[in-house]
Amino acid sequence: MSAVTASNLPHLRLVIGDEELLVSRAVSDTIDAARAEDPDTEVRRRAGGELVAGELAEMLSPSLFGGRRVIVIEDGQDTKKDVIAALVGYAGSPEDDVVLVVTHAGGAKGKALADGFKAAGADVVTAMKISKHRERVDFVRNEIRRQGGKIGEDAAEALLAAVGNDLRDLVAACSQLVADTGGRIDTATVSRYYKGRAEVSGFTVADAVMVGDAAGALEALRWALHVGVDPVPIADAIADGVRTVARVAAAGKGSAYQLAGSLGMPPWKVERAQRQARGWTAEALVDAMRAAAECNAAVKGGSDDRGYALERAVFAVVTARGGGTGR
Repeated sequence: MSAVTASNLPHLRLVIGDEELLVSRAVSDTIDAARAEDPDTEVRRRAGGELVAGELAEMLSPSLFGGRRVIVIEDGQDTKKDVIAALVGYAGSPEDDVVLVVTHAGGAKGKALADGFKAAGADVVTAMKISKHRERVDFVRNEIRRQGGKIGEDAAEALLAAVGNDLRDLVAACSQLVADTGGRIDTATVSRYYKGRAEVSGFTVADAVMVGDAAGALEALRWALHVGVDPVPIADAIADGVRTVARVAAAGKGSAYQLAGSLGMPPWKVERAQRQARGWTAEALVDAMRAAAECNAAVKGGSDDRGYALERAVFAVVTARGGGTGR
């Protein structure tokens, strides 16, 4: 997502998606652009679920004192029907001195608001979850470019393998690399900074394996080995990923917070395992556990080719998830 500039500020902006970092950045970019034009810009933020129609009318009414205003309505999908009607009505004839930003998670809830803003010609910024490996590579390259640097695809792959998939961690890593290197980043630079981040690289591989992303897992694995990560923690992470999904799946339905205490896991880990558990059967998890155990034995038992043992485990676990079809 490109940064908003002062020259293209719209009266209406719809930020649609549930990737928290991208949503927050789109809102911040809009506010920064408005203040670049007018440092005295007033900013008001309200949660959609707490907003009432009368307050909205007061927020959007012409100001007696003039001046630019940025009004941010967060989680627009939670707004009440009368507020949605008021927002869509306003979108048909917005005030010249107001920039109205509405964030919306996407999906069916509150869809009338998103549809109404699109029909009114609102500027739409997409902030959907980044779930595919290819998208994460593009995100890293764009983030480095955003901060004034340049990175090749191979170095971006290496950075993902070293740092992991969390966007905030990736942004911090990109910022550090650009600041410390002058902006030109290659695989040697990434290796120098992140060699030894075994626990992160291992879980990057495991996360991809557990959702059946063989290509992403192999790419992350090869780059982890390329930058010097020891194979043992990677094998441990794959085994931990399988065990965690098996435990969470066996615990049955319930919110992450409800299950966290009984499973002895933090809620975020339970929630991630619940997402990863989709597509797994009990029989497939047994096969995956066997493959992970064989990998651990090979890697820790001094196999002549520990990298091959890890690659074989990736294929075996992904195949188990696909029902033995080799997908």
